[in-house]
This record gives sequence, structure tokens and C-alpha cells, in this order.
Amino acid sequence: MKFAHLGDCHLGSWRIPALQQLNLQSFQKAIELCMREKVDFVLIAGDLFDSAYPPIEILKETFSELKKLKDAEIPCFIIAGSHDYSASGKTFLDVLEKAGFCVNVFKPEVRQDKIILNPEICGQVAIYGYPGKKSGLEVEELRKVKLQEAPGFFRVFMLHTSIQGAIGSLPIESIKEQELPEADFYPLGHLHIDYENGKFVYSGPIFPNNLQELEELKYGSFYIIKVDQGKMSYEKIKIKLKEVEILDLEIKNALIANEVINTEIKKRNLRDKILILKLSGKLERGKISNIDFQEIENLAKELGAFAIVKSTSQLSVEEAKLEIEVSDMDKIEETIISNYVKEKPSQFSSFIPSLMNSLALEKQEDEKSSIFEARLFDEISKILNIQI
Repeated sequence: MKFAHLGDCHLGSWRIPALQQLNLQSFQKAIELCMREKVDFVLIAGDLFDSAYPPIEILKETFSELKKLKDAEIPCFIIAGSHDYSASGKTFLDVLEKAGFCVNVFKPEVRQDKIILNPEICGQVAIYGYPGKKSGLEVEELRKVKLQEAPGFFRVFMLHTSIQGAIGSLPIESIKEQELPEADFYPLGHLHIDYENGKFVYSGPIFPNNLQELEELKYGSFYIIKVDQGKMSYEKIKIKLKEVEILDLEIKNALIANEVINTEIKKRNLRDKILILKLSGKLERGKISNIDFQEIENLAKELGAFAIVKSTSQLSVEEAKLEIEVSDMDKIEETIISNYVKEKPSQFSSFIPSLMNSLALEKQEDEKSSIFEARLFDEISKILNIQI
């Protein structure tokens, strides 16, 4: 017996069109490889889509790929993940199932305080499943789950959740492996990690779902599981469609940042690669808005880059510091203004004290707001010698 274990496809997730398309192409490649390997069936362990209501173009492409499996007579079994799950119970996974392209294996029966899962039978395999939910709400429910017996069958329990052995000390809601009902294999989704531990395997995403994953994983993956006389073996299939180039730069002067970044970009071979541009540092001159990212992207595309993803989360602006020595606290405002004018001279500096005083005007008792605003604007217009 041979079957494929996919998960966390997140089709439709990227806002960058080129990467959204690459995500879809990775899924197409996985389906192609499943058919080439002539697997007996395919498991998708949640988050086929990035939302319960994906864009129509994503739906059309997904239907097309799953139809290929159906035409090849390869059954596809799915569960919902935390992204494509809907509290109403209605998602586009139902449409896929109704069309005959896949089977949702979540078949629960509630008996008192227990949740009994019935299997979907495929040959000599009994397939069970439990969906992922928002905020890890499935974890407590899983502690109540029991599997309907299926003597003589190879039992597969497909889950979209966090197991304790995979997260270590991270403060994430999780379930201990020993709390789960006994099965022969647990194909897992939800954590975008490379994890194999006996019967517990996370497939990893079909394609990295964000910048951090793109930097760390660089490409997607899935597994092909073989079972021969009761013994399992795993083969991790890497879906490597594009190379990733990382350009990590410290920037201190935003006014010359474009020159620095463009010089470094020209040194790289970006042909058909995804460029990750990571900027860090504390800006001593200029602001982040002074960096022309469109110019940078245009250059990268001219050099053949497939796509560019930028990160400025580690880039900050140095706050202006005013060193003040004041002997009389009553004159602190005057001192601050004086120091500011010296640090940042401007033709408007002379107006600062008068404007500060005008803003100290108070609304008189029973004075209408419109009259007070008119009085305030009149005062300001006199100071600036303009008409408001």
C-alpha cells in the first residue's frame, strides 16, 4: 500500500500575485507526483484553502487539480483546517465533496460526553479525521474522541492540531500523543514544520505561507507513505520550484538607502529567483518612507527576479534627543523650544512660542464650539499672517 500525505496548502494565501501563483503551482506539482507515483489514495490534513471562502479563481484551479485525481481513480480524503474551517459547518470543502472530488472523513456521533468517529473505508484502510478549529478549540474536544472499531483494518487518524511532542516548550494549546485514541498512523497538519516521530508526521506546507517560512523552509513538501507487511516507511518529497535569495542589509541613512540596496542587488544572480530583502538598523537620517521600494522592485525584475518580498520590521527611526539643562522649572517649555530651534532651524521657528500660547486659549462658559473654533483660528491666522 502506498499513499500521499499533504497538508497546509493554504491556496490563495499570498497577496503577491507571483507567489500566490507559485503556491498553486506547488499544489499542482504535488498532484502530478501523486499520480506519477500511482498512490492508492491522497490525504489532505486541513487548510487546503487559506480561508473558508477562497477566491473563485483559486476554486477553479483547485477543482481542476482534484478532477485529475478523480479521473486517475485515486481517492482523495480531507479534513478542514483552522483556516478553511467554518463555525457554521459550511465551507467550499462541502462543494468539493458534493462534486465527487474528495471525501471529508470527519464523521462524528455524539454519545453522552464522548465523540465517536466513524471511518471511511478505502481497501484495507480505515480513515478517521478530526478538523482543526480557530484558536486550538479542537484540542479539548479531541480528549473526548473515540474511534469506532474496525478490526483487521490499517487505521489512519488524520488531524489538524498541535501535538505536545512537536511544539516542545512553546506556549501553544496542544494535546499529548497518549491522549489520542490508538491508530496505526497519524497524518498531521497545522504546524508548518519538518517533523517525523514514529506514527506521527507533519507534512509541512505545500509552499511557505509567509516571509519567515519562505526564509527558513524555502520550498514546500509532502510525504509518500509506504506500508509493506505492517511496516511503514516515509519519503519526504520536496517541491522546489524556485530558488530563494536573501539580501540582509543594515541601513542607517534612508536618504542613500536606494543607492546602497541597488548596488548590492546588482551583485546577485537573481535570475528566476525569489528575492527576500531584509532591512534592519536604526535610521540616523531620513525616514523609511524615503526608501523607494518601487524602484528597488523594478531593478530586481529587470535583473530577472521572479518576485521580491521585503521586510522592514527591524528597521526603526532614531528618536530626536534634546539635552536640556534647566535651573528654573517654570522656564522648561521656553528652554525646550529654544533647544529645538537650534537643533532644527526653520523659517517657521519664530512662530512656535506664539502658536503655543494660542493653543492655550480656553473655551469660555456657554460659548458655542463654532464660535470658540472661529476665535482660535482667527488668533492663529494673525500670528501666521494668513487667511484661514
